[in-house]
Amino acid sequence: QVQLVESGGGLVQPGGSLRLSCAASGSIFSINAMGWYRQAPGKRRELVARITRRGSTDYADSVKGRFTISRDNAKNTVDLQMDNLEPEDTAVYYCNDWIVTRGPQELYWGQGTQVTVSS
Repeated sequence: QVQLVESGGGLVQPGGSLRLSCAASGSIFSINAMGWYRQAPGKRRELVARITRRGSTDYADSVKGRFTISRDNAKNTVDLQMDNLEPEDTAVYYCNDWIVTRGPQELYWGQGTQVTVSS
């Protein structure tokens, strides 16, 4: 079994920073792409950022220049550094990983962590 556990969410004022972390555990052979998504109330889940195993990154236009995604392949973790946060960033943030266990890669999701940006 594979588990993804997120941490680091919370309440922050506009202009502040938060760092989200996601750790994968279980019977993992390797992890390919890792990413962060978010879902605000009444909206669809959207991609925030993703990173390949080799470190290539992709960001949503709304977070470019403010968010940074990184990973540690040895620890099976992916982090999201969020700076200059805006009220529009308020959402539940989910990590997802394409994980290889015994067969083809499968997509796993974390349980989500709430980020609230408000004064």
